[in-house]
Amino acid sequence: MNGEALRSVDLRKTYESRGAPRVEALRGVSMEVHRGERVALLGRNGAGKTTFLKIASTLLRPSSGSVEVFGVDVTRAPEKARPYIAVVPQEGKPFFHLTPREQVYTYLRARGFARETAKSRTQDALARMGLDGFADRLSITLSGGQRQRTMVATVIATEAPLLFLDEPTIGMDPFARREVWSSLRDLTQKGSTILLTTHYLDEAEVLSHRLYIVESGVVLSSGTAEELKRSVGGTLKVFIAEGAAQVERFRSFGTCVTDGLSLTVIVNPARLAEVMEVVERSEMTATVGPVTLEEAFLRAVGRSINED
Repeated sequence: MNGEALRSVDLRKTYESRGAPRVEALRGVSMEVHRGERVALLGRNGAGKTTFLKIASTLLRPSSGSVEVFGVDVTRAPEKARPYIAVVPQEGKPFFHLTPREQVYTYLRARGFARETAKSRTQDALARMGLDGFADRLSITLSGGQRQRTMVATVIATEAPLLFLDEPTIGMDPFARREVWSSLRDLTQKGSTILLTTHYLDEAEVLSHRLYIVESGVVLSSGTAEELKRSVGGTLKVFIAEGAAQVERFRSFGTCVTDGLSLTVIVNPARLAEVMEVVERSEMTATVGPVTLEEAFLRAVGRSINED
């Protein structure tokens, strides 16, 4: 394998259909994922994350630009890129007539694994995803979260060089989400590289070495979670529920971000008392806490990650 695990250059995708307006899903996305990294594409629904993963995993052709996987152009030579890749698609579901054990084992055998290796990896992946008690039930009888865990187990069992996971923990309970995080960390320690999409801020912050904030098909910001939080301009946030109309009174204290009627003021500790004095004089209420990735997202995008 040569080159970076993944490299895209000016990637663009426009959807066109008769009688409907053109939709620019990707508008010049350039990024790199280094070997052994866990990188997150963080964005609201419709930001272009899934379109990027579909192109990078050879499931969709771009309108222009390029993506290389270990030096292989995925558009020009998809058959050469696919052996390096394993994918959990956002809408993917296990075959309804298979059990989780059959699903994982069959997928591994189809990828060329020997019987004993496939059997061993299947058992390990099912155990990691907490599916031991459901491993021999038909997938059609499983809950949505159990089906999603089956899909993740199918992919992590491959230990492929490059894993694409599109919203991998959607529908899972908190304990299952953390088990997925642990499994993905183990995979990168073994040499795999992971690119995932998510709109869960905690998932992006805890799991990724680096992340890209994407909105309307464009990369707005990138870096580690700590770098993005530092870029906001302070270490504390003052949240004022009805403060948007009073934003001008707070601009001198630090970065101000409005979201609907609310106002968040990013400040350094030395100026916190001054901010709270203005809040009190204005007869408003406020809460104070540390800056999180949410503030970095708001600053980059201008809207909450859950806002439609």
